[in-house]
Amino acid sequence: MATHTIAVAGKGGVGKTTTCGMMIDYLCKLKNGPVLVVDADANSNLNEVLGVEIETTLGDIREDMAQAELKGTVPKNMTKADYAEMMFSEALVEEDEFDMLVMGRTQGKGCYCYVNGVLKSQVDKYAKNYRYVVIDNEAGLEHVSRGTLPHVDTMLLISDCSRRGIQAVARIAEMIRDLDLKPQNLYLIVNRAPDGELNAGVMEEIKKHDLPLLGVLPQDELVYQYDCDGKPSSQVPDSAPVKVALRQIMQKLTL
Repeated sequence: MATHTIAVAGKGGVGKTTTCGMMIDYLCKLKNGPVLVVDADANSNLNEVLGVEIETTLGDIREDMAQAELKGTVPKNMTKADYAEMMFSEALVEEDEFDMLVMGRTQGKGCYCYVNGVLKSQVDKYAKNYRYVVIDNEAGLEHVSRGTLPHVDTMLLISDCSRRGIQAVARIAEMIRDLDLKPQNLYLIVNRAPDGELNAGVMEEIKKHDLPLLGVLPQDELVYQYDCDGKPSSQVPDSAPVKVALRQIMQKLTL
């Protein structure tokens, strides 16, 4: 089973994580194979969009492991590798339709070379067991650029429908080139467009930066209402305008 890795990136406040959650919902409903969700955004809230409770992150465990090694509190009857396997296995959240890992971040000081290597091997081990891996990144693409996460097949840049938003994702696209990440596909999705239409000035900005536009998502008040009511915004009905538009966009990827 070949794994297809989709990474989503964009600046804060453009609806990136909500869009990512709806993509995950779409992939789960395809029933083409298991889905691994990775929240690599330091401001982790993809679990709330999906309606999932998270007790620990890989960053928390990495911190605990590093401290255990420094203090010599790794259990005497376990190798470091066995201890890492046990600890990291606790971070995988298994849902009916997908599994989830939250990367988190390390707050402490000191050398994390060993545990960072173990973290990469654990993520690699998990990823190869899934048909799809979906990664919600922060704009800085920290985990992808460090090689902690798998190679990206499809990179989706999410922007709002403003010229400044397009300029921001253009900078992310430039960063991707500078980091030599070389995704097989890189596309732009514009979110929250009134009536699903883009202003001529925004289209001009997209063409200026040579960003391949995959599609446009309309502003949908139902998403806002779900958020206000404390409901997972990824679960708005499939008949909602934003879900209809997203389904059409995802079908273009022929996943």
